[in-house]
Amino acid sequence: MQLITAIIKPHMLDGVKEVLRSLDVQGITITEVKGFGRQGGHTETYRGAEYRVDFVPKLKLEIVIDDDAVLSVTEAIRGAAQTGKIGDGKIWVTAVGSLLRIRTGEVGSDAV
Repeated sequence: MQLITAIIKPHMLDGVKEVLRSLDVQGITITEVKGFGRQGGHTETYRGAEYRVDFVPKLKLEIVIDDDAVLSVTEAIRGAAQTGKIGDGKIWVTAVGSLLRIRTGEVGSDAV
C-alpha cells in the first residue's frame, strides 16, 4: 500500500475528484493548507492598500491505495490539476507500513 499526497490549487479540486472517482478511488482526505515554493507568494490590493501574500492557499489530498494503482492515480491527478503555470503543486508517494479500519478491524488492502 502507498500513501499519495498531492498539493493542488483549490479551484482544481472538482476535476481531480472526478478523475479519481472514474478510477474507483475509495476515499480522499482533503486539508486546506498554505505554503510557498518557487511561486513565492504575490502582492494584492485591498481598499487601496497594497500588501504581500507570502503563503498561497492550496489543498492537500491524501489517498491510500494498493501498489499497482500508484502510477495511474498519480498520472490522473497530474493531468487534472495541471494548468501549466507556476504553483500547480506537487505529488509524492510514501510507503504505508500498515493500515487498520477502526470500525471493522480489517487490515491491509482490505481496510482501504
